[in-house]
Amino acid sequence: MRKAKKISLSIFLFVLICIKAVAFSPLCIDDNGFEPPSILYKTYSRDILSNLFSNVTAPRFFYNASIGQDENTVYAMGMCITKSEPTVCSDCIKAATDELKSCPNQAEAYKWRSAHNALCFARYSNRSFSRTSALGIEMHPLYKEWNSNEIKTDLTLESFEETKWNSFIRNLVTKASNESDALLSNRKYYATGELFLTNFQSVYALMQCIPVLSSELCGSCLEASVLEYRTSGCRGTQSGIIARPRCFFRWDMQPFSGAFDPDRKDLKHIQPSKKISTTIFIAAVGLTALLSFVLSAVVLVLIFRRRKSNPPPDSPKGIPTTYSLQYDLKTIQAATCTFSKSNMLGQGGFGEVFKGLLQDGSEIAVKRLSKESAQGVQEFKNETSLVAKLQHRNLVGVLGFCMEGEEKILVYEFVPNKSLDQFLFEPTKQGQLDWAKRNKIIVGTARGILYLHHDSPLKIIHRDLKASNILLDADMEPKVADFGMARILRVDQSRADTKRVVGTYGYISPEYLMHGQFSMKSDVYSFGVLVLEIISGKRNSNFHETDDSGKNLVTHAWKHWRNGSPLELVDSELGKNYQSNEVIRCIHIALLCVQNDPEQRPNSLNVILMLTSNSITLPVPQSPIYEGMEMFLPLIKSVPGSINDSLIDDIVPR
Repeated sequence: MRKAKKISLSIFLFVLICIKAVAFSPLCIDDNGFEPPSILYKTYSRDILSNLFSNVTAPRFFYNASIGQDENTVYAMGMCITKSEPTVCSDCIKAATDELKSCPNQAEAYKWRSAHNALCFARYSNRSFSRTSALGIEMHPLYKEWNSNEIKTDLTLESFEETKWNSFIRNLVTKASNESDALLSNRKYYATGELFLTNFQSVYALMQCIPVLSSELCGSCLEASVLEYRTSGCRGTQSGIIARPRCFFRWDMQPFSGAFDPDRKDLKHIQPSKKISTTIFIAAVGLTALLSFVLSAVVLVLIFRRRKSNPPPDSPKGIPTTYSLQYDLKTIQAATCTFSKSNMLGQGGFGEVFKGLLQDGSEIAVKRLSKESAQGVQEFKNETSLVAKLQHRNLVGVLGFCMEGEEKILVYEFVPNKSLDQFLFEPTKQGQLDWAKRNKIIVGTARGILYLHHDSPLKIIHRDLKASNILLDADMEPKVADFGMARILRVDQSRADTKRVVGTYGYISPEYLMHGQFSMKSDVYSFGVLVLEIISGKRNSNFHETDDSGKNLVTHAWKHWRNGSPLELVDSELGKNYQSNEVIRCIHIALLCVQNDPEQRPNSLNVILMLTSNSITLPVPQSPIYEGMEMFLPLIKSVPGSINDSLIDDIVPR
């Protein structure tokens, strides 16, 4: 009986450790043009990683060193929280560095390892950490994971966050960032906190920065992670992790990582009641372990079967290779009544869009590529391969595709309220967009762009952001759509040049239109134009002032801003039903986005921070007027809709 108890208890402890350990894959970084690493660099990186665990010792639990010469110099860093037991820290660092060795073709990689009794960090790079810290915060690659179960309280999520959670998190950010700039002998670089929900329930949170960060940069990194929490699916969940190369944020309903005192009286509720007999407790433990084991086995079987279901490597180039994404043509025809005109939702340059109804009752949107569009075939493949990798609440979801014969079809989630332009520019619908809805659309669209630029698996430039490519769901939540013109940039690439300028006049940034140079700042410019349209209810592309037909909405907004009358821009349909300070701030942000110099425009992360925090002081916007562009306006204005590529090739200076 005693042996059986030991076996049951061992199984339980093993399962508990597996559940509590958070050991995501190391994040390999390719962002500095150092690929592939040389044989010598690989050798040095293995050597320094192999010895890192023995050098991260008390009392500082931090080690920063380098090995090699010139371009083959490898920098490494390791750290644990200061409450760590030395052996626990060493074991954690060793496990982390062993995993970093799985990035043999990358010049950099990092790993946060958060287990039930330890938190540690390991990283190697071909760049000095102290030098890169002076240049700013490294925000990417980003890692996120969370438990889908929500925190249960007597309050709504909004009330809980407003009255408790937000101040709790703000205090942690302040404490962690202050600790990171303390005297060297007292540095902790992290902060922990416990938020009481009831007499029997708490939320535990930890925030950590690496020691080379200043207080300001540490705070900015953690603030960005808090923003990520607020804008992603982990909001309000019982546990989760948001990890970046230079800071870490974790929360859970139980103490973790050895960062919390297990002897605190308020933690006694997690112990089993003494009234329960030992036999019953051991039986319950054994049953829990058995169920956990069975559940794990089922999950592994499902994963194995799913992997086996992938098709052979001869799938069409540029198309996702999962059979579950592929629809047969008969299914699409049945859903749309063979592409009936009565089901048509709209028509664009690449074909028609239809509403469909699958046999299970699901509504879909079907984008049918025009057979006459030879150029559109490549863009179809581009859009399919891109959108299948993207998952965000503010991006339209792709369900699958169909390629049979001459038919090339994309299947999307159905968005009932169609596109933003049908509300903004239709006189009969403008009144349905009050300021609260417009503000929600502005912020949601910015979140979608931020995901494309920074948080998606790829670095994506949309290149055709406009009101007709912003779809609205039943709750008027915006979803960025139409990735046929999108381009992927390398992680180390900030901009690209092209002779094929694509997009829609009125939304294209000056440097892209005139010189063929596009970047994330080009999308920021388009977003700024879109914000001005949302506020004014007028199109930029065909806006004309009564006294000067050469002006557009951007210059009109700039004139009112310079004259101190920005509210003259506001759509008359809104009346006085808006907060003037909110509208003025949005106009201010829009004008920052459409500045002539792309270097002066904010990036998408800063746009989100400015939109969601009134405590951030906005810089003074500079003129959006691009000198020398006026001579091309009569020619370009004659082109409706998306710009014709051959025309742009003719007018772009070479």
